[in-house]
Amino acid sequence: MLPLRGGVIDVNVRGEARFEDSIERVLLHAGWLRGSSSTYERPLGLDASEVLAFIGATQNDAWLKLVTYHGNNVEATQLHFKDYLARQLDERGPLDVLRWGVRDKGILFRLAYFKPAHSITDDALKLYRANRLSVTRQLRYSEHDQKSLDLVLFVNGIPLATAELKNPLTNQTVEDAKKQYRHDRDPKELLFSRRTLVHFAVDPDLVFVTTKLAGDKTRFLPFNIGSEGPGASGGAGNPPAEGYRSAYLWEQIWHPDTWMDLLRRFLHTEKESRALIFPRYHQWHAVTSLTAHAAANGSGDNYLVMHSAGSGKSNTIAWLAHRLSSLHTAQAIPEKNLKANEPVFDKVIIITDRVVLDRQLQDTVFQFEHVPGVVQRIDKDSNQLAKALTGETAKVIISTMQKFGFILEKVDGLRGKRFAVIVDEAHSSQSGDNAASLKKVLLRKGSDDIDEEGDLLTASALARGRHETLSYFAFTATPKPKTLELFGTLGDDGNMHPFHTYSMRQAIEEGFILDVLRQYVTYQSYWKLANQNPDDPEVDPKKAASQLARFAVLHPTMMAQKAEIIVEHFRKHTAPRIGGRAKAMVVTGSREAAAKLYTAIKKYIETNGYSGCEALVAFSGDLNLDGIEVTEARLNGFGESELPERFAYTAADDKHAGTPKAKQPVEFKILVVAEKYQTGFDQPLLTTMYVDKPLKGVAAVQTLSRLNRTHPLKVQGDVFVLDFVNEAADITDQFKPYFETAATVPTDPNLLYTAENSVVSYALLVESEMQAYVEALLAAEGKAKTDAALQKAHAALYRFTDPARDRYVALAADDPEEADAFRAALRDYTRMYAFLSQVVPYHDEHLERLYLYGRALLNRLPKRQEASVDIGEVQLTHLRVSQTGEHDASLEADGEQMLPGFTGGGAGPQNDPDKVALSELIEELNDRFGLGLGDADKVWYEQQIMAMAEDPTMEAAALVNDEGNFGVVFDRRIESVILNRHDDNGKLMQRYLDDDMLRQRMNQLGRSQAYKLIRRKHGLT
Repeated sequence: MLPLRGGVIDVNVRGEARFEDSIERVLLHAGWLRGSSSTYERPLGLDASEVLAFIGATQNDAWLKLVTYHGNNVEATQLHFKDYLARQLDERGPLDVLRWGVRDKGILFRLAYFKPAHSITDDALKLYRANRLSVTRQLRYSEHDQKSLDLVLFVNGIPLATAELKNPLTNQTVEDAKKQYRHDRDPKELLFSRRTLVHFAVDPDLVFVTTKLAGDKTRFLPFNIGSEGPGASGGAGNPPAEGYRSAYLWEQIWHPDTWMDLLRRFLHTEKESRALIFPRYHQWHAVTSLTAHAAANGSGDNYLVMHSAGSGKSNTIAWLAHRLSSLHTAQAIPEKNLKANEPVFDKVIIITDRVVLDRQLQDTVFQFEHVPGVVQRIDKDSNQLAKALTGETAKVIISTMQKFGFILEKVDGLRGKRFAVIVDEAHSSQSGDNAASLKKVLLRKGSDDIDEEGDLLTASALARGRHETLSYFAFTATPKPKTLELFGTLGDDGNMHPFHTYSMRQAIEEGFILDVLRQYVTYQSYWKLANQNPDDPEVDPKKAASQLARFAVLHPTMMAQKAEIIVEHFRKHTAPRIGGRAKAMVVTGSREAAAKLYTAIKKYIETNGYSGCEALVAFSGDLNLDGIEVTEARLNGFGESELPERFAYTAADDKHAGTPKAKQPVEFKILVVAEKYQTGFDQPLLTTMYVDKPLKGVAAVQTLSRLNRTHPLKVQGDVFVLDFVNEAADITDQFKPYFETAATVPTDPNLLYTAENSVVSYALLVESEMQAYVEALLAAEGKAKTDAALQKAHAALYRFTDPARDRYVALAADDPEEADAFRAALRDYTRMYAFLSQVVPYHDEHLERLYLYGRALLNRLPKRQEASVDIGEVQLTHLRVSQTGEHDASLEADGEQMLPGFTGGGAGPQNDPDKVALSELIEELNDRFGLGLGDADKVWYEQQIMAMAEDPTMEAAALVNDEGNFGVVFDRRIESVILNRHDDNGKLMQRYLDDDMLRQRMNQLGRSQAYKLIRRKHGLT
């Protein structure tokens, strides 16, 4: 009978009741039992009747033994066991109790049975099928009031999940379900605080989930398929369906087999936060789809997982690795020599550079297995790796690709073993010799293959391609064409596609990452140069143009203007964000640019007395900056390894807030980088990026994606890009292939034979010389035990390439362009073979020999000596850095994007260009980069130098003194000239007067320029 309100039927209840009916009908048909609110014991938080029914059906002997401890009093035993089980659930949590049971009086009682990894006989499934999964509608869960929950899911009497259902036909949606959990469900209630694991907010279209009720702070995550279906491109939400769009929840996820598998092999507690992790739909779907395919087809296939940032890749890899380590075939696969119920893989190897993945994997897998050592990180040497590969304990091995290079002689018994290789952040770097080394080790290809395969050369070729005992599971958000072809799946359309996709679009729409292109402001640098060299030399236009542009870009005045824009923008726009925690990254195009821009930023901050915008710099190696050797550590004042932690510090979150300010760490806000920290750097406090380098392809996406990480206080409006170099439309184009999904056309394998013929046609290579080199090389590699030994062996082999090198040198002397063409052809071939030999099973010793020999020869061929380009005495005369636009560069749904197929080519042969006069080239550059510049844009300091060069006193001093003595007169005069002309640029003039170091450097530069200008004018230089 339907409830009444004032004599009127409650439409809300009726609408939700029909929704409940539909869900319950499906669950009961799938094997769930109908539970009852009347059998739920609120003080214990259990459906005790179901608990006892399960124990009696599966462990009656153990139960009878327990009864004897209570004087054969069944009722007393039941009361005791129910109370004991409740206490165990309170102490250990339901997940641990379900997985490992409880011991009462020394007697082990299982509270659930999980499906075995293999089912050799039907008896293996008998206990699993005895689990009692029950669904209770309108459960009155509280001892304090009559509130009820729409659905509660029990496993053997233990409540594990709740659901609130809403029907839009009654003007309520999933948002109302969330609101009900936040405001009408007390987190302190026993059911929510110490029993149930997960809570679902559901309507006919959408599903959201949370593992912790926390009142207003309860965070619900989307648990939806995606608008284009599971594992496909698309956005948030669910695709159209004949019935309810959200029916996958109760048809798939709540299916008894899936639900028990989630409890056994997915749900786990994060060690640091103690948060319970429930997989998102795409994570569950990816893992189960990958493992189902491998179980049905055995080893030997490659899989590309295109999952966006924000997809939870670390957990996906952890779940996948654990599942693969115990994966068994469902039936016999004769073509792979696999029997039914046989392990598909002997070992799972994860290739990654992320140390954090090691600890996370160990913690996660231990919760599933309760056996230490199942996961082992290789952090010492190749001996440790060899031992892990051949040992029995470690099922999941974490290593870097480089570790595999020198252990061929240390592993025994690997032939015939099957391996799953999970590649974290798959790139084309996996397509070269590192990957071949890994395959050689895992396949045990080498000297022991001579009898079977013919010779070492053939064995070397065999080790490159695909193999039926190796499966690659490659993860990346930004696949290159090579990556797609190496790891992708051939579709019916003849193109290579990812096996599984979770798109950037869906991640943004679901709120797991932020859109970095929403606020995109572009600036343009306009500049003019002047040639002060009266000789006006002729120059190579391409090389000289590059040097002139570099001169302008790195000019101190350019750096000063950009520093001012960056700091002032940061102070006004960025600093207040995220409660004062916001940080920024400045991306530069070179180490020199990073050091100079960092110095300019720091000087600008100091000159203006600013605080709250302190800067750091990051670049690799040593750098000569204006005659001074500098390093990242020297400029920052601490070691490189400390930078991430130093940059992450924020005073607002300092646990020692009471510490005197003088003793608190410095809070750095701006990080200037060159290459470093543009990939893999996960810092949620980054909200702004200042881009001062061209960005193309994958690099554009990876660099700008440093901003997309979420933070509890970070909103979309906080994310901002200020770009000095790129156009917003061009950046949008770079993101397109990775917004939803990508595909590529397979490479024509015959391209390699064309490339081989091109190399051979130059008649510089002799087959006997190549054969002699390769035989010596493979023999040496077979004997080398260490890195050093291998390098020494390689050095000794140089003599085999001497004849070909000498012929090349002779050709270069006679016909430089022909020699360059040969080098380009050989380079193209080696690149193409390194890639294609992993895709196409050539097994061709001629191709392998040419590759091994050609790779060595390329290192020995002398490069053409490039004539130095003299750009003379050039001055920057005009400069303006100004905003050109504010853009929303976000992408719109556009479906799958085709990436260009691999062609293998590189730069072609060099040609001697027609030279042009330096003044002509400068005029051309000024027309291109100086459009619209006028007197107001004249460079202030250059104006002062010109004024000094025209000063009669300075002219007289320069004509009778060397440059050092001239400087004495110059330094006294320059300050008065600057003060007289101060209106031209007040800010820079003030910096000149206030900053001793800046003044010294500018005076040094100025006296040299003025001295040379004067003496050249009189023909003395």
